[in-house]
Amino acid sequence: MVRENGRFSISPEQDKTRFRTFTYKTCTTWTEGRSGVLTSEGKASLRFSAPPEFKGEPGLWTPEHMFVACVEMCHMATFIAFASKRDLPVVSYRSHANGVLEYVDGDYRFTRIVIFPTIVVSSSSAGDELQAILRDAEKHCLVTNSIASIVEVNPTIIVQ
Repeated sequence: MVRENGRFSISPEQDKTRFRTFTYKTCTTWTEGRSGVLTSEGKASLRFSAPPEFKGEPGLWTPEHMFVACVEMCHMATFIAFASKRDLPVVSYRSHANGVLEYVDGDYRFTRIVIFPTIVVSSSSAGDELQAILRDAEKHCLVTNSIASIVEVNPTIIVQ
């Protein structure tokens, strides 16, 4: 650590070892029509298609569903990580999300994703801490930070 203007900060050498770069690899293979298979080493294959409204095959995962799911999954993982670090007594977490796809400036894009988590905690005294962790999860979710869409979180908190 380096002391600067009365504050401690991380030196450039420490920063380089603390924050690494990661690469995630996937592979898509076209099968027929507007459908394909998604693979990644060590994971189950996933059939996907364009949505039926864009002439895809019904009943399969679509990039649109997966996009919304990625935001929702990342928020949950980030929330659980922060809750665990702060020993928040989380009993359960379940959410659903809505992604709004709109035609804007000549292209379709997701303009808004709203996540509706229902979080059960075992202590009524966890309320303020829970709200702070939700704000931190919203702020630090890496998927949310990587997209242009507005992401909102509308939680329901249940004390058991």
